[in-house]
Amino acid sequence: MYLSKEKKADIFKTHGEVETNTGSAEGQVALFTYRIAHLTEHLKKNRKDFSTQLSLQKLVGKRRGILAYLFKKDISRYRAIIKALGLRDIIKPLGSRDSK
Repeated sequence: MYLSKEKKADIFKTHGEVETNTGSAEGQVALFTYRIAHLTEHLKKNRKDFSTQLSLQKLVGKRRGILAYLFKKDISRYRAIIKALGLRDIIKPLGSRDSK
């Protein structure tokens, strides 16, 4: 299995302060990022695995939802997790959207 208990606990300890705090938004985003990286590597080798492709898209959507929640509730935590994981800043404030 690609994700052992030790690796999962290490992810939550690094990003969620304690390894038992599995509900923190930062810990969940970090775990989703790890899983997304694993599925992306799998899809590079198995291009026609459409069920994994669908799972990957759902996982990316979940991560985006949690990041949007963090952006709305506490932007400093959002910026910290984006920087720590090396993700792009894709959540934009409501006032900055182009109106056409």
